[in-house]
Amino acid sequence: MHSLEQKLKGAFIISAVALSLVGLIFVHSAGSYWGQVHYADSSPFIVKQGVYMAISILIAFMMMKSPLTSHPTFWTVFYYITIVLLIAVMIPGIGAIRNGSQSWIALGPFSIQPAEFVKVALIGKLSCVMKQAKGKKVFKLSHFVLILLPAALIMLQPDLGSAVIMIVSAFVVLFLAGYPLTFFSLIGFAGIGAFVALIAAAPYRLDRIKSYIDPWSDPLGAGFQGIQSLFAIAPGGLFGHGYGNSRQKYLYLPEPQNDFIFSIIAEETGFIGATVVLLLFSALLVSAFGIAIRTKEFRSFLMTAGMASIIIFQTFLNVGVVSGLLPVTGVTLPFISYGGSSLLTTWMATGTILHFAFHKKTT
Repeated sequence: MHSLEQKLKGAFIISAVALSLVGLIFVHSAGSYWGQVHYADSSPFIVKQGVYMAISILIAFMMMKSPLTSHPTFWTVFYYITIVLLIAVMIPGIGAIRNGSQSWIALGPFSIQPAEFVKVALIGKLSCVMKQAKGKKVFKLSHFVLILLPAALIMLQPDLGSAVIMIVSAFVVLFLAGYPLTFFSLIGFAGIGAFVALIAAAPYRLDRIKSYIDPWSDPLGAGFQGIQSLFAIAPGGLFGHGYGNSRQKYLYLPEPQNDFIFSIIAEETGFIGATVVLLLFSALLVSAFGIAIRTKEFRSFLMTAGMASIIIFQTFLNVGVVSGLLPVTGVTLPFISYGGSSLLTTWMATGTILHFAFHKKTT
């Protein structure tokens, strides 16, 4: 048993570090031409990503070691700070608009995206307020207020992808805490109605669905990113064109170092390279839930499984989008895509999982 636990911890750490290194390598390749065009240099992305990575791993290490990580007060304070930031991001002069969404707060040359941080904060806060069912009803209105408040604020930006990831991960926590399957069935029907309403409120989402069904119906508009992503993946073949030899990074895929970086990986390393990346994510998933199952305290179990759900569901959503299996939405690939907020929150979730892996007795 002890040997298995050590293997789970080792597999989790190795997978997380390996994925971040893959990200650093391919952020440099995917963003090299974009950097030359927009920054007259090929280095800004890898330099910034290297700084983000160092800071993220340091904070993850601090969360792994700190007793605050298992303390409910920490997560309560963190949750409400992110709510304040979500409100601040919509204030003119504070929030910055990019690609049609007012989702960032600019801090000089850097920026933060509160929607990324609230995903981690919500899972921590929700896990702390849940009680083990033990045959009793666990339904409480306060649980849904915790989820719906940040979800509504994120949708006002608008950022459907982040809201979906946050809600799904929160529902994983509710399910593991004992909420009945009938509840999730009702939520599913309500979700379909809400989805239709969201499409009606923002017609561009309907265009994305149409382009998902038939991207060639608007190849220079709504279907452009999906088509260009497939033009990157398909020619990669078994072994790819070789590192640095992507063709789609030459301004065919907008900002290829971000949401569509997996397309560049598949183009340059082929089916083999893309499969290795997916196997690393699979190892991360199995080891994370293995760690969760072996925690000794209910709150620790919920938080570990919830943090793992954020990473894995976001991975599923990103890979689904770039491979044409899902409609296009702006979601980064954990550990790998360029961006400080995404990388930092991914490593915060990682640090939380490792905290409970190494500190099983919590308050």
